[in-house]
Amino acid sequence: MTMNLLKQIAGSRLPVTFYRTEDIDQVRVLRAAGLVVALVPSPSDPLSLSGAASAAQVLAITQKGREELAKFNYPDSRAPRWRSRSPRFTARLRSFARGSSQAASVSRLSQ
Repeated sequence: MTMNLLKQIAGSRLPVTFYRTEDIDQVRVLRAAGLVVALVPSPSDPLSLSGAASAAQVLAITQKGREELAKFNYPDSRAPRWRSRSPRFTARLRSFARGSSQAASVSRLSQ
C-alpha cells in the first residue's frame, strides 16, 4: 500500500532511495498525489511509456503528506513529558496577625 510506504518514508532519514519496481510505482503515485517531493526516472522507452526504471529518490514529504499521516495518527502523538509534571512554583495567600489584610508570596515547593 502507498500509505504504508509513506509511513516508512516518514520514519526514515531523507532522502530515501527505492530500487524495486513496486516501490518505484508507489513513489510515482505518492508524487502524483502531491504527498512527496521525489525524483522518479522517466521510462526508458518514452513512446510506449514502458521500460525498467533504475531507482526513485524521495527528497521530502509535503505538507499535504504530513496532513495525511496525521489522519492515521502517525507518528503517535503524545503529550510532552514536561506537561505531566507538577508545577514547582505556586502562589499562596498569607494573612498577618498585625492587622494587615493579606500579602501574596511565592514559595518554592520542594520535590
